[in-house]
Amino acid sequence: MVVHKRKKVEKFRAKTTHGYGSMKKNRGAGNRGGRGMAGSGKRADQKKPKILKEFGTSYFGKKGFKRPGSFTNNIINVGDIKKYVEKDLVLKEGDSFVFNATKLGFDKVLGKGKVESKFKVISPSVSESAKKKIEAAGGEVIGVTPS
Repeated sequence: MVVHKRKKVEKFRAKTTHGYGSMKKNRGAGNRGGRGMAGSGKRADQKKPKILKEFGTSYFGKKGFKRPGSFTNNIINVGDIKKYVEKDLVLKEGDSFVFNATKLGFDKVLGKGKVESKFKVISPSVSESAKKKIEAAGGEVIGVTPS
């Protein structure tokens, strides 16, 4: 017949320290050397080969931070549109090209570079300088909130 053994939690109820001596000794993750995989190769080289094999080189080193409230737009300059024409990612409609920025994953068209051919640009937002350059070359801008 098996004897029922009381659990430690039950035994130590109302005994402030639960068998750890001073309260300081059982406090926080610092008592066990950190949480999770802390110290596994970052402080010394004991497990470095294992971690490199398992996680690659991205496990070590600083990763930087992201400013609160910051965001990134996928942008393209008007001068770079001709690269997409050369790769046949832009439709030809009559004598002009139709560049759909949203289909190609761009949020905004900026005005750096030269516009050498006629473009119809479809984008959620276009800068003022880009709009002027496109219209000066005889093109047009569609579906835009100016910014």
